Amino acid sequence: MSDDHNKFVLERDDFQQLLDTLAKRGYRVVGPTIRDGAIVYDTLGSTADLPSGWTDEQNGGTYRLRKRNDQALFGYAVGPHSWKRFLHPPVLRLWQATREGNRLEIREELHENPKMAFLGVRSCELHAIAIQDRVFIHGQHVETGYKSRREQVFIVAVNCGQAGGTCFCASMNAGPKATSGFDLALTEVLEDGRHYFLIEAGTECGAQVLQELPHRPPAKAEEEAAERIYARTAQQMGRKMDTVDIKQLLYRNYEHPRWNDVAARCLTCGNCTMVCPTCFCTTVEDVTDLKGEHAERWQKWDSCFTMDFSYIHGGSIRSTPKSRYRQWMTHKLATWIDQFGSSGCVGCGRCITWCPVGIDITEEVAAIRGMKKDDDGNPTEPAG
Repeated sequence: MSDDHNKFVLERDDFQQLLDTLAKRGYRVVGPTIRDGAIVYDTLGSTADLPSGWTDEQNGGTYRLRKRNDQALFGYAVGPHSWKRFLHPPVLRLWQATREGNRLEIREELHENPKMAFLGVRSCELHAIAIQDRVFIHGQHVETGYKSRREQVFIVAVNCGQAGGTCFCASMNAGPKATSGFDLALTEVLEDGRHYFLIEAGTECGAQVLQELPHRPPAKAEEEAAERIYARTAQQMGRKMDTVDIKQLLYRNYEHPRWNDVAARCLTCGNCTMVCPTCFCTTVEDVTDLKGEHAERWQKWDSCFTMDFSYIHGGSIRSTPKSRYRQWMTHKLATWIDQFGSSGCVGCGRCITWCPVGIDITEEVAAIRGMKKDDDGNPTEPAG
């Protein structure tokens, strides 16, 4: 329902009322806050919990917080957390079993799924949520736990006012401006001594929440200020990826020598899959007590970078770092398209930032394509 007649202005001084309104409607408000030297997602009590006046500096294998010269609430890119940790939890008990004599009782886990409001969801993350929706809800088999959690979520998107050093969402057509998948979308504007939000309703539920907030129609200059922010952010991308014919490019290059090069650097730690907002692989683990009277089954995130992930009788199918990195990147950028109808990458750059040795997926694609790079590491033209 988003259009030019559905935009309003919310002043910074009134922003707390958005959190209060969501809380009154029974939502647990989850959003960005500073903890352990990073901007992570956690429960918010007030705007004081937001990372006001902070930003992040990111590069390959590098993440640092630094102070801004203003009091922007959302003046950062993305941190190590993605929203999948709330929709697709990293650890989840599936059932418990208890034995008393010859009697065995199995109790399936009853999970409470509280209403949650996600505050500060970026466009790339909206695309990531949409991808996991296709995997877990709109596929042949519905993951009922994910579906029940997803149905309880209210999404407040925030359009990016700056790109991070490892961002390349513009290359993946996933940002920086949110166009769908939100209940409300905000653009934070700090200009000419003013601090306000251009706010847009994307659903009827979003429009109802907006009606409970002090808002007014924007002036033309305020809308133009927001448009300048979108354009500037799109030009600030720290990385680029050429996605033309990328599926066939990777299919043609299973034996490209670049796989050996990346294998020499890859630690197979799985960091890239843990921080990726679309990776969804899991394993199950059964645990028992010492007396053998109680057992539990747990679901946990897994990674295709572990030896056990592809283990079958006789050994692991992908026993080398080369085969595991090739599997991950080829699945993300090529076979995912065949499976789910889109790329599995949204250009958030987390896999580059949080790789201990700074392996850069955009650089690997460019190398396989045979591209030269400029001084900033962006592909320029095919190598001669």
